[in-house]
Amino acid sequence: MKTLDPLKVDSYDYYLPPSLIAKEPANPPDSAKLLVYDRKKDSVTHTIFKELGSFLPKNTHIIFNNTKVIKARIFGKKSSGGKVELLLNRPLKNHTFSVFIRGKVKPKTILLFDLGLKAKVISLEEDGSRVVEFYLQEKKIGFEGLLHILDKIGHIPLPPYIDREDKKEDETNYQPLFAQKAGAVAAPTASLHFTKELLEKIKKEFDTKFVTLHVGAGTFKPVETENIIEHKMHSEYYEIPKDTQKLIDSEAKILAVGTTVTRTVEHYTKTKKPLGECDLFLNPLNPPRRVNHILTNFHLPKSTLIMLVASFIGVEKTIELYKLAIEKKYRFYSYGDAMLIL
Repeated sequence: MKTLDPLKVDSYDYYLPPSLIAKEPANPPDSAKLLVYDRKKDSVTHTIFKELGSFLPKNTHIIFNNTKVIKARIFGKKSSGGKVELLLNRPLKNHTFSVFIRGKVKPKTILLFDLGLKAKVISLEEDGSRVVEFYLQEKKIGFEGLLHILDKIGHIPLPPYIDREDKKEDETNYQPLFAQKAGAVAAPTASLHFTKELLEKIKKEFDTKFVTLHVGAGTFKPVETENIIEHKMHSEYYEIPKDTQKLIDSEAKILAVGTTVTRTVEHYTKTKKPLGECDLFLNPLNPPRRVNHILTNFHLPKSTLIMLVASFIGVEKTIELYKLAIEKKYRFYSYGDAMLIL
């Protein structure tokens, strides 16, 4: 195998047969495949997710992300009549919001949605997002008011590669069992494999804690700079409760369930800030210092997420394991199978 340069974006590329992109979750979720990679032994085990607990060292502490996916996609029209699709990204200051809008819109454009919801475009941003204000019956509304409306008229924001309309089942399937705090527009997908029974079993055997990181649409943004260090990382709101801070501040072994938990824990380790904005870009040149083990899905080529995996095991081993997973017909991306790195 040729030597891969961890600085070069092309080193994180691989070919995935379209048939291996999961359009639906495994049923039941814990029947998904699990690839276990043990760094000390340099060994690979193929198993199923239900067996997760039997591979974790006894004194492992597990951290989950309890963010809740909101119905962030809405369909409407411009006041001039053309159709629009809007994806809420995140709330900003002064009751303004970052959104992505499919179709051309200029500042001051008014967008009309069901139940009297309106959006006024304030500005166009460099990353392709728009800043908007939302109004209900001509009154400006904040995040809580908007959530109430989105629950009624919104759609679960399935990632573009799932390439189908959302269904009623996605409201459950694309949401972790322990989701509590509304604000994500993409699911922390490593969590989607847990069934109620498996979660109860894991909680009996291991100490579990939570962080909140509201996953933004930027999580799907590919790295477009040739040198990955030049990539401008997106930012997401996070908060860490006191009991989880105490765990992170200790020397106990931690399993991060997903890339979002990994970034949150590592950001706190560096800054000691229990809440704020996380824009940490983990990669082989900026490896994790605190997380011992990671549970994660298989990610898009040239994405910051595959680079995060490589921050644990190097780019060459990452591509080697991805090619093995493809050979073994693992299912990829949000509704796909999982990998445990010990």
